Amino acid sequence: RERRARFVGKNGACNVAHKNIREQGRFLQDVFTTLVDLKWPHTLLIFTMSFLCSWLLFGMVWWLIAFAHGDLDHSTRLQRDPAEGAAGGPSGFVPCVTSIHSFTSAFLFSIEVQVTIGFGGRMVTEECPAAILVLIVQNIVGLVINAIMLGCIFMKTSQAHRRAETLIFSKHAVIALREGKLCFMLRVGDLRKSMIISATIRMQVVKKTTSLEGEVVPLNQIDIQMENPVGGNSIFLVSPLIIYHVIDKNSPLYDISPLNLHHHEDLEIIVILEGVVETTGITTQARTSYLADEILWGQRFVPIVAEEDGRYSVDYSKFGNTVKVPTPSCTARQLEEDKSIM
Repeated sequence: RERRARFVGKNGACNVAHKNIREQGRFLQDVFTTLVDLKWPHTLLIFTMSFLCSWLLFGMVWWLIAFAHGDLDHSTRLQRDPAEGAAGGPSGFVPCVTSIHSFTSAFLFSIEVQVTIGFGGRMVTEECPAAILVLIVQNIVGLVINAIMLGCIFMKTSQAHRRAETLIFSKHAVIALREGKLCFMLRVGDLRKSMIISATIRMQVVKKTTSLEGEVVPLNQIDIQMENPVGGNSIFLVSPLIIYHVIDKNSPLYDISPLNLHHHEDLEIIVILEGVVETTGITTQARTSYLADEILWGQRFVPIVAEEDGRYSVDYSKFGNTVKVPTPSCTARQLEEDKSIM
């Protein structure tokens, strides 16, 4: 049969395409998040254009101020006849901004003001109050652009999904006996030494269902109870752990056997691990999923933690390795019925 499309990929990416969104203006109401969600080429393009546009805009403003005050005419006369004296010299003319001769020099002065380079060749005088006001406005605008763009780049480089790249799940899940009960099991581990604080794990079954009224739910999400060696959903992920789900009468896997497992082409089990990154304090989430053909019946994960030279060593080369173990070829329902008869 044709393999069903995943709802969540093995790398945690959600396989959902949003189409025909009519209210695009909602994205502009949260510009910062929109900028963070953009791809790197688009972010860098916006970062560059925001500075260039502001420099050009204020360069035009400085040129208009110089043109209105007559600074350009006076600069032209000085270039033709240096005997007239420099700015503020014998001619008695004081420009709004010194050494503004053209739009190019006004653009250079705009860059100097906004990024506080200050080469010293151009400066604002007290002749024009409007020039002083523009100087204040441009400094404020420059600080706002710096804060937004640098904050955006910082958030993109420290996004939570970067930390999730070192949280790994076993490629396959297994179903085998544990404490006399059929259990769905998977292995999770953290490759970094810095820990995930308050780590919790939960699992959902996503499948197509039809209600009693005939309503078709293409992606019905059903929470199922997870167990782990320390009890509850919280885990101490200092070394790889085997997380398991007991297949009981409340489980969606209660009537699944090894014979009909691969006929459940619409079955997908999603595992979500959440926690706080110890070094940054940012909440991160790692996800994966298992389709029916990625669930191995009658297998168990091999041990990978061993004590060596007074400390515990983890062999990640065996992280996803499994071995066959005796397991009933029946559903969990049939197994319980057989035990009750005995």
